[in-house]
Amino acid sequence: MSMNTVLLAFSRNDEQRIDELFDTATSIVDPDGTIVLLHVFDREQYDTISTKLNIDDDSEVTPDDIARRSRIGREITTRLDDAGVDYVVRGALGETSDAILRQSESDDADLVVVGGRSRSATGKALFGSTAQKVLVEADCPVTFVKEQSEEKKKAAAPA
Repeated sequence: MSMNTVLLAFSRNDEQRIDELFDTATSIVDPDGTIVLLHVFDREQYDTISTKLNIDDDSEVTPDDIARRSRIGREITTRLDDAGVDYVVRGALGETSDAILRQSESDDADLVVVGGRSRSATGKALFGSTAQKVLVEADCPVTFVKEQSEEKKKAAAPA
């Protein structure tokens, strides 16, 4: 199955999962494919980042620009540059799952990669509401990337 366009959705909540998200998306995308990075913001996050970046309210800055300039966006794009993987950066304001679904449709994504965490010992099969909605409603396959526990990270690190 061709994976020419992989949508990698991320937010500031994914900082602890960057390695897993990056490794998953880059291992799946075709060699000549493109990763669409989507950073979804709520209004408060968007305004906070705009303020930190000293962006004037009257400037022609788009959510795509804010996504590119956010700390997590810069980190992922630097890694993609180093890996030689083609990508585009998109930003969106609003409800996360709806924005992911809209973007996956507009880019005709072959696969969506979304992160999350286990909810509880008894709820390991349950995903957060965002991931669950994307898993159920996306028109393409969805890969759910769970954050590794600290114990697993330490065990995987070379001595």
